[in-house]
Amino acid sequence: MTVVPLAIAVDPRYCRRRHQFSLFISHDPWFRPMAIQAARKYPNLAEYYQKNATKFWDNFYKRHKNKFFKDRHYLEKDWGQYFSDDANSANVKVLLEVGCGAGNTIFPLIAAYPELYVQACDISPHAIALVKSHAEFKEDRVNAFLCDVTVDNLLERINPSSVDVITLIFMLSAVSPHKMPSILQNIKRVLKPDGYVLLRDYAIGDFAQVKLENKNQMISEGFYVRGDGTCSFYFSEDFLSTLFFQAGFNTVDISTYCKQIKNSHKNITMDRRWVRAVFKNLE
Repeated sequence: MTVVPLAIAVDPRYCRRRHQFSLFISHDPWFRPMAIQAARKYPNLAEYYQKNATKFWDNFYKRHKNKFFKDRHYLEKDWGQYFSDDANSANVKVLLEVGCGAGNTIFPLIAAYPELYVQACDISPHAIALVKSHAEFKEDRVNAFLCDVTVDNLLERINPSSVDVITLIFMLSAVSPHKMPSILQNIKRVLKPDGYVLLRDYAIGDFAQVKLENKNQMISEGFYVRGDGTCSFYFSEDFLSTLFFQAGFNTVDISTYCKQIKNSHKNITMDRRWVRAVFKNLE
């Protein structure tokens, strides 16, 4: 696997000239006025959507509530060994879920692992409210709190080096690639020296990326904005490995998962692509 310099991978000077932090004309009639307003105030569109991420994601959860994402029961199959208790330790295993949303990762995990304690944060106040109103929410099992990990210090809510496992499930892609290194440094402060980060996210070539590309909604290389103002980045294995290596993590496992999904109603076949990875804290 080739490791590329992260500075080159995210430097806007390497973006396509016609998209380089300029106003793009979307085919979405609702989205166009928002893009024009953003471009007038912010020459760098990525900055606009990052600064307004709380508003866009809060609107997302107000609109969809807990109905948009399915519960992620596959995590037990994929990474069960990271969630189960250590027979040689008397301490409760602590998980930090960054970008917990409505709790689609939290609640399957606490049901499957009775001794697991979860710290859960999200940028959206409405998402945190959905977690706390869930029928299976228990304060002695889950601490859900509001946090924007691009600017808020996790040490204000969590003790240093106290977390065994951190999950980033379709979370890192929602932020600008320029913010990703600072996020990794933030989560690293609360992770134990031998702790793990488990990541599942969008991969380059995914059907959704192709669709956004065709609508001319790319902000910078690999980084796109959807019609509702939320954003998504599409990862390669090399990019992720480099990103985590430079933040002080070792790549334990990384792979790209591809699946064709048939939409009979629209008569289309979608090539979905996800990257799945495990990283270990080197400190």
